[in-house]
Amino acid sequence: MSSRPDDHPTQGTGRSNRYRWALAMALLGTALGVLAVLAVALPGLLYRYGHIGLGTAFGLIRRGAIGGIGAMAVSLLGLVLARFARQRRAALYAALGLSLGVLALVPPWWLAHKAAALPAIHDISTDTSNPPPFVAILPLRANAPNSAVYGGTRIAAQQHAAYPDIQPLHFDQPPATVLSAAARVASAMDWKIAADQPGDGRLEATATTVWFGFKDDVVIRVRTDGSGSRLDIRSESRLGGSDIGANAARIRDFSARLRKLLGRATG
Repeated sequence: MSSRPDDHPTQGTGRSNRYRWALAMALLGTALGVLAVLAVALPGLLYRYGHIGLGTAFGLIRRGAIGGIGAMAVSLLGLVLARFARQRRAALYAALGLSLGVLALVPPWWLAHKAAALPAIHDISTDTSNPPPFVAILPLRANAPNSAVYGGTRIAAQQHAAYPDIQPLHFDQPPATVLSAAARVASAMDWKIAADQPGDGRLEATATTVWFGFKDDVVIRVRTDGSGSRLDIRSESRLGGSDIGANAARIRDFSARLRKLLGRATG
């Protein structure tokens, strides 16, 4: 005589309990993952628009990273239970929670890794012996925690060790042509230009970071160099002891765009 599912209530109840536990863990992992991602992603925007302070923003991001670890752990448990219960729906939720946990953990981990690997400096210049000075930007930096005065040989040594590729650019074109091209590149990079002085061979601008809206100031100096020109660029953050490589990356991006616009540069 064939048996029906109802003939084995204990077996059916056990399987149902396993499914409920698997689904509960999977849903909990997904919920934790959503909260963790929000805790990592939103503080930058909240700080940018003045709703929270910087310390609060960083604290929320740290909690989000910890929440991401929790979401991964709970979701992994959900995956194991879902496999044991042979429940595809619970497995999908668990996989989603695991993905969200990774998404919440990776950006803070990556930034912390970069901060540990790079020197705690925030002022990068292609000329560390005679950095281009800020002039028009100075009133905008009046209340900035970071001084506009270059830090000297100690900062220069740290820069050269970490970013040996940050060097002056040399072009065949005259200074006026190079400075005009530099202004076009600055505008294309969405920098807010504060001064464009062809007579002085100087351009000053402010770049705003996407996530937190940090203000980093840039000054470009172009001088005659033989039959061509030499361009030096300096980028400095107004806030923060370490820029986590942002200013060097900005100079690299600017240099690559300018080379593409003007042709090959040496130096």
